[in-house]
Amino acid sequence: MNISNIEHIGVAVKNLKESIRYYENILGLKCFKIEEIKDQKVKTAFFKVGDIKIELLESTEKGGPIDKFIEKRGEGVHHIAFAVKDIKQSLKEAELGGIELINKEPVTGAENLQVAFLHPKSTFGVLTEFCEQK
Repeated sequence: MNISNIEHIGVAVKNLKESIRYYENILGLKCFKIEEIKDQKVKTAFFKVGDIKIELLESTEKGGPIDKFIEKRGEGVHHIAFAVKDIKQSLKEAELGGIELINKEPVTGAENLQVAFLHPKSTFGVLTEFCEQK
């Protein structure tokens, strides 16, 4: 597997506007992009901290993946995303290593990245995302 860096850390939030205010007014970070990914039922906001991004995730639909996550676990760290050079090969290697895939094929995510998730049941409780630039 060819992981180059942590692409971002995803944080599930109930209210994107309130969360953005915290990151900007208290932490002094600047939101550089807000985007809705309709097929994933999520609205995102991005901040840069050094070379790593923080992605805030707000559900746009009752029963969507982020809504279910918050209902079960509350707000907080949702996933860690790793940049990979070949997402399809990375998925094959993970599956061959016994990892359960949420996405067997990459989908288009925020920032127009190709993304795929590994199930936290087989990654020691951490929802793991692979990301590749198109």
